[in-house]
Amino acid sequence: MRAIDAKHYWIAADFIRGDGWDPGAYPFNLPVVRDLHTLKFHPKVTFLVGENGSGKSTLIEALAMAWGFNPEGGTRNFNFETRASHSSLNRFVRPVRSTLRPIDGYFLRAESHFNVATQIDELGVTDSYGGVSLHEQSHGESFFALIDNRFKGDGLYIMDEPEAALSPNRQLSFLVRLHELIMARSQFIIATHSPIILGYPDAWIYQTGPNGLERVAYEDTDHVRVTRSFLNHRQTLLDTLLADD
Repeated sequence: MRAIDAKHYWIAADFIRGDGWDPGAYPFNLPVVRDLHTLKFHPKVTFLVGENGSGKSTLIEALAMAWGFNPEGGTRNFNFETRASHSSLNRFVRPVRSTLRPIDGYFLRAESHFNVATQIDELGVTDSYGGVSLHEQSHGESFFALIDNRFKGDGLYIMDEPEAALSPNRQLSFLVRLHELIMARSQFIIATHSPIILGYPDAWIYQTGPNGLERVAYEDTDHVRVTRSFLNHRQTLLDTLLADD
């Protein structure tokens, strides 16, 4: 595939304080949101990383909804609700768009992938996802059926923890497909815990912490540091972690 420079579709997200923004209540009191006014996006890949409960999934859900995606996932044409559990943060997000418009787009979130697969079957659009029901495949197989067949390029793709479906080897395969789509003029915003997926070379990484979002280098993410420490000092760490006392 001929390499083509990626183009911004989504330049930045502005967070507008207005009626209903309560700094003492969830989700506005989350450190990742509390002092956030503008979040700028890389034209190729923007990663969000952080501990469980840090608010990165809440943030990426709000971004997806602000762009027009269904909170449980799917394309912008999906309009279903299994359980209304999303926050109101999306109401305060104002996208700063470029003059370019994506032709394709999708919001993938690991926790509701099953619900989207059911919706795909009910709508009778399985052919767009490889011709086999996503429910008739393993989680990892259904994930790759989705990105291989439904992701067309020229798109904005938002993903929440895609590694949940993937073995380490399949995460490497995901990097290959990610790169193919980027070379086909796509832009990605991804929340992940995976040091492998985070390794994509041309990206921005925002790490959540007690002081909010901070742009960091790959080697400085907590995920990479902890993984490297465990692999390099496995026995010492296990002895410490599993000590009787």
